[in-house]
Formats: sequence, C-alpha cells, structure tokens
Amino acid sequence: MKNLKIKYGLFCLGLLAIGLIAADHIDAPAVQGQTTDITDIYAFQGENTDNIVFVANLQGLLSPGATAGASFDENTLLEFNFDLDGDAVEDQVLQAIPRNGTMYFFGPTAPASTGLNSSVAVDATESSVMITPYGESAITATNAGMQFFAGPRDDPFFMDFAQYTAIINGDATEFNNPGSDTFAGSNVLSVVVEMPKSMLGGSGTINFWVTANSKQ
Repeated sequence: MKNLKIKYGLFCLGLLAIGLIAADHIDAPAVQGQTTDITDIYAFQGENTDNIVFVANLQGLLSPGATAGASFDENTLLEFNFDLDGDAVEDQVLQAIPRNGTMYFFGPTAPASTGLNSSVAVDATESSVMITPYGESAITATNAGMQFFAGPRDDPFFMDFAQYTAIINGDATEFNNPGSDTFAGSNVLSVVVEMPKSMLGGSGTINFWVTANSKQ
C-alpha cells in the first residue's frame, strides 16, 4: 500500500442523469503550473442510459506545441470520490495512476481510509488503458463493464473571459451571444471512465469530487 496526501480537489454535486461541471484553470496557488492542477470535472449520462461518465481534466491552457510534451505525473494518484449517502464523506473511490504510458485504474471500491490520505487499492478491480499520444485517435479499453480513456483532448470548457472582466469592471452588463471562447485552441489532459450506474447505487443523488494525491 502506498500512502498519498491530497494536494488539491474540486467538489461538484450532481444527479446521476444530469451533466454538471466545475472549472478552475490555473488559479489555485497551491498547484499553479503543476501537473496536479485539476481544471474541470464532469459527470453526465452515457450514450447507454444505464451508464454514467466521469471526467477529470488536468494541466489546463496547454498550447498545441506544449501538449505534445505534456504527460501525466507518475507520482500523482488521481481519485474519483463518490459520496452516496449525503454525508460529504466518500463511500466509493475510483483511483487512476499512470505508469510507463499506461493509466491504471483501481475500483470502484470502498476506500481504505477517508479524508486527507489515500492508499492505492491494490485489492480492488484493476483495469488499464494505454495513454493516447497527442494527435492520435482515442485509445479506449473496457473491463468489468467499464470503459476507460486517458490522454490529451481539446479543452471543452467555454468562457468569454474578456467579457467577464468587462462585466466585473462595470464596463458591460451581460455576456455576448455568441461570446468569444477564451480557451479555444488550448488543450488539457483528460481521464475518463464510463461505468454502470448500478456500481454507484443505480439511482438518486451523489456527491462527486476529484483529488490529485501526491506520493509522500
């Protein structure tokens, strides 16, 4: 078992059948410019309506030139946390950690411990997928009813930052339609897992958050 300490996390409350997002692009001082910087998390219903998809994006604002050299940090454990009973404590976790061009997944499983420390769940269901290189078609893998992806993707988050600044400064009162996408042409590193809803209770509301845990 390897002990890791949380460096950064994002929290999102979502219904299993509804897509919600949380965004944070390089503005958290503790992780600014680091490989542990989580930009967005997403949860939405899969094309198969019995499934739900979870996404964690890292290392925002990568230019095309920088994306080719960007990589997942092998000293970082990414953990998808699921609170199933509304007490804001994780009941199930799905962990992802990269090794030599492959992203390994463990879970979902009950965590060995909750809160600020996490351990690699070596006794949980293990899955893996090759990390897709920049510019190549998506490589996916399936195991135990789940599907996985890891690699660079175009940043899907839309934000008209110039107009937002104008509104904050009192120089405008509303967003333009259409607006200007500040993040157009920039990339992120994505980790995606699709799983049956039955793995998380089947229906109802969950609390979902993602943490990047650095090895001590």
